[in-house]
Amino acid sequence: MRWLLVGYMFLFIDRPFEVWPWLGDLHVERAYMLFTLAVWLVYPGKRFLPNAQHAAYAAFAAAVLLAWGMSPWAAQGQHVVEDWLKIVVFYVLLVTTIHDEEGLKHVAVGFLVVMGLYLLHSLREYLGGKYTFRMGIARMVGVDSTLGDPNSFGASIVLALPIVAAVWKAGLGGRVGRLLMTGYVGLSCLCVLLTGSRGSLMTLVLWFLIVIAGSRHRLAYLSGFVLAAPLAYLALPDSLQNRFETIVNPEVGPESARVSGEGRIQGFFMGMDLWAANPLTGIGPGAWRPATGSSAESHSLYGQLAGELGTAGVVTFLGVLAAFAANVRAVGAARHSFPDHRDDLVYGLGRAVGVSVFLLLFLGAMGHNLFRFTWLWYGGFLVIARYCAARRAVDWEYDPEPADEWEAEAEPIPAGWVMHPPHP
Repeated sequence: MRWLLVGYMFLFIDRPFEVWPWLGDLHVERAYMLFTLAVWLVYPGKRFLPNAQHAAYAAFAAAVLLAWGMSPWAAQGQHVVEDWLKIVVFYVLLVTTIHDEEGLKHVAVGFLVVMGLYLLHSLREYLGGKYTFRMGIARMVGVDSTLGDPNSFGASIVLALPIVAAVWKAGLGGRVGRLLMTGYVGLSCLCVLLTGSRGSLMTLVLWFLIVIAGSRHRLAYLSGFVLAAPLAYLALPDSLQNRFETIVNPEVGPESARVSGEGRIQGFFMGMDLWAANPLTGIGPGAWRPATGSSAESHSLYGQLAGELGTAGVVTFLGVLAAFAANVRAVGAARHSFPDHRDDLVYGLGRAVGVSVFLLLFLGAMGHNLFRFTWLWYGGFLVIARYCAARRAVDWEYDPEPADEWEAEAEPIPAGWVMHPPHP
């Protein structure tokens, strides 16, 4: 089942059916998902892992459907709701079939492999002349049309990097694995710079600073970062240098760059106005453009959330964040109980997802990422990581030697149960 899930990740992210029209005509993604669902139906041992994250997502899904049903622009928002519900289905498949550390490692590393192929494919197309000319510059795009916009593409790149850090610390793949991950980080930085996305660049810098702050060699790494950043900037063409300089000095760029920056602020306040006018359920998911008459989306997670989903969406979204926080804390507590294994991927993913959620919220000040797949996929990784961490704690109770494999038929461990190793 895990191979099928990784295969779906590839279809969802790289979207070859959007690159080659003949694949789109065959609807390979639909056939693949139907086959995966058929396998899931007969897959043995599937069950929901006990975790409050499921209830939080269910409540938020109810808010989305309520806002959509109440919206005067329900028809325009239908594609947004349908696409998001497909992500919910993948979440269900993930958390009901992956219940062990080996499976968690498989899907996490598989996700990075898929992202690496996506970046290489997109870079190849960029070098072949595929890009978009916007804000007065040529900007790299993803190969797909759904998530390939420069800003969305850049966000996808940066949000995958915390998973890279977790895999690096876990030492998966040995020296070869670390060499590949070093190349992956370098490729990610190159692609982010070529997108010309200011929000993605600022988030990339923030991620580097988080990694440096958590290192024992933070002073040396910070010195290297301070030296390398200006060199990377000077290596860019003048058009991209001017683009990124507008982050601190809007006057050096074209008028469109300044207007784009101000649009993020306007999107937030417009969302607050829409919330005030439609307090319970907002204007409905995907209804921003028809409801406001704007030619662009909100470019603000917070404006999008309040304006499109109203109070129901705000409250349930806060519930999702609370569930993330509780799970990250639980995995962190379990990690401290096993200091000799603190870098294992099952613990590292807890921290990685926490960092990713923080980056999502940071990016939310500059982009409308409310229905991004990352919220659900990473939530699934976290639920499985917490379950595996609890299983380790219980296993220690009966066997001081950590087990390498877990029996598939073992009873579920309550989500809040994290036991400490016995004192000698």
